[in-house]
Amino acid sequence: MIKDYRPYYIKKAWYRLQHLYIRHTLSPQLTSLGKHPFIVKPWHIEIFGGPVRIGDNITLLGCADKKTRLTVWSENKDIQGITIGDHVLISPGVRISAANNISIADSCMLASHVYITDSDWHGIYDRSLPPKEKSFVVLEENVWVGDSAIICKGVTIGKNSIIGAGSVVTSDVPANVMAAGNPAKIIKPLDLDKPMITRKDRFWDADKMTDALESAEQENLKDNTFLGWIRSLVFPEKKN
Repeated sequence: MIKDYRPYYIKKAWYRLQHLYIRHTLSPQLTSLGKHPFIVKPWHIEIFGGPVRIGDNITLLGCADKKTRLTVWSENKDIQGITIGDHVLISPGVRISAANNISIADSCMLASHVYITDSDWHGIYDRSLPPKEKSFVVLEENVWVGDSAIICKGVTIGKNSIIGAGSVVTSDVPANVMAAGNPAKIIKPLDLDKPMITRKDRFWDADKMTDALESAEQENLKDNTFLGWIRSLVFPEKKN
């Protein structure tokens, strides 16, 4: 890991800048944003259309070369759009595109470049217009979707199930299994005798987690100086 040369007060100022952007630019584009959001580089997160609802303790990550996009395209205003539960992790490059209803329950984890869509976006024979039929996608609680997987329209993925990296999910996946492939097939069941610890179980006390992280950062950055930080930018150390 590259050493962080910033003094603690500089890093705190950076966090405040992010919070201001979230409050004044990102949040107004959402129908709702829950308590204690942890959003990294929010200027690389793009919201189109609505409604988009996000629950408490979201971890939402943006990156310059991996824009995260939450999109609702529909002329019909009476739709659910995108609903994201509590303690959900959304990694850089994720795209969620809804024409009707995509629901992501608590503690789900989406790895980089996951794509979720509830529509084909045009008809098979009439490709000039969107299809008339309505579909949906449901990820039940604690689903884990691997890197670059695609979740297609009409799919429900059951509680605790894991979708392997690069998979294309075209039909329902039951709870408590691992599935992978194109099209995705069940690989094996999960061991229900082993305890399942979710993100909600681990990170339910957001205030405690925030205090612990701030204390750790203060300790790690306590010897950093402003001049040392500037020097690291102008004359970065060569890594072996």
